[in-house]
Amino acid sequence: MSNDGTVVVASALRKVYGTKESELEVLKDVNLEVNMGNLVVIGGPSGSGKTTLLNIIGGIDRPTNGQILVFGEDLNSRNEDFLSDFRCNKIGFVFQSYNLVSTLTVAENIAFPMEWLRRPEKHVSDRVEQLLESMGLQKRSQHFPFQLSGGEQQRVAFARALANDPPLLLVDEPTGNLDEEISARIVEILSSLNKEGKTVIVATHDERIFERANQSLWLEAGKLMNRHE
Repeated sequence: MSNDGTVVVASALRKVYGTKESELEVLKDVNLEVNMGNLVVIGGPSGSGKTTLLNIIGGIDRPTNGQILVFGEDLNSRNEDFLSDFRCNKIGFVFQSYNLVSTLTVAENIAFPMEWLRRPEKHVSDRVEQLLESMGLQKRSQHFPFQLSGGEQQRVAFARALANDPPLLLVDEPTGNLDEEISARIVEILSSLNKEGKTVIVATHDERIFERANQSLWLEAGKLMNRHE
């Protein structure tokens, strides 16, 4: 990480899908700096590239052109083994579709990132218990994802993302499919995590999350700009 506390630096990012005959340019010359401890909120129409941008920041996807530095690491130059470990240690993902493992219980889903890093068994069980409590999921620990409501699945996704206590959280449309009451709870979780010192980047349409932001951005037609420009 650079000395000035910059967590993410994206320079001239471009992402193209398809072939030359059917080329779809999703990101066009995107530049972004995210400082440590900030809550950065990215809005924009559906299909504008918000998820693609989060995936590039998280090393899940690679840009067609441009550079992405996260904690000082040039992710473009790293192989998949490095990126898997880097994500597990440094980045927590909360996906729009939750991406919970259907054959694992709630507790097992939360434990999975820690087991990937071969954490000691006691550390794993203590951390799972702590996260279940913080997310109000103690009574759901032995349930499977299909037995949970959308709001419960979302909270499991947060708990799993926090398992290894990563300094950076990437969150994709966390309230999009939830009712008002559960959405308000998720907004509070995001705000609390940020106040605890985590750097959080959220793609969302939710005005309540924009109200908490240090940095409000807008992505449209592949271009990233300050919101309300």
